[in-house]
Amino acid sequence: MKAPILSLFTSLALLSLTDCARSTTEVERPTSASRNAAREMAIARSADTAARAADGTATASVAPTPALPVEPAARKTNADYRTEIRVADAALKAKPRDFDALLTRAKAKSHLRDYREAVADYNAALRLKPTNAEAYYNRGLNRLKLKEYSAAISDFTKAVKYNPQDKEAYFGRGAAKMQLFNFKSAIPDFTKAISLDSDYADAYEYRGISYASINKPNEAKADLEKATLLNPEAEKSLRRYAGK
Repeated sequence: MKAPILSLFTSLALLSLTDCARSTTEVERPTSASRNAAREMAIARSADTAARAADGTATASVAPTPALPVEPAARKTNADYRTEIRVADAALKAKPRDFDALLTRAKAKSHLRDYREAVADYNAALRLKPTNAEAYYNRGLNRLKLKEYSAAISDFTKAVKYNPQDKEAYFGRGAAKMQLFNFKSAIPDFTKAISLDSDYADAYEYRGISYASINKPNEAKADLEKATLLNPEAEKSLRRYAGK
């Protein structure tokens, strides 16, 4: 019998792990600190929901918040981000169609948790460069924080359209689908992310959770064991979802 899937819901707006830290030229990798923060925040609030499994006994859950890329907090302070916004404001006053200034300001606003305003800047940036994968990816992260999951999926889809090698965008799309209980649909996204990075621990972990959520315990166990080998912190999910 499938083990109950416990709710790991926590407000995306409270997390610091999806701070849109990637530049337009370099993708930053998730840090161990971000993964730890994700799990600590994720288990802080539990609430089981109605059963959705075939046997009618298991409980479905809102998906755990994923550990998406984050810039280490020590690099910049809030004062630094506010300074970046002022500099970008000045640049945009002189040149309203300055794509780089819009992108910089959007990222700074996201770090300051002004997600709605960050999305507005990404909107403006994408009107200037409608095929910029990085802007779609970062807007998707902000929409995750705003719990706009369908819109986030759309953004991540455009990100991978214009940058098919972006493992983080596939992971983000899978995570957004999990938030909508679309576990089966999320699995191919995590699989694609793994095909791009065979050591992508978070993708194995969340694919394992997705497998557990659609009552595929063998696949779940295999993925969660692999995730734990790559990142010992994933052992928490292994115990929770694979009974080990």
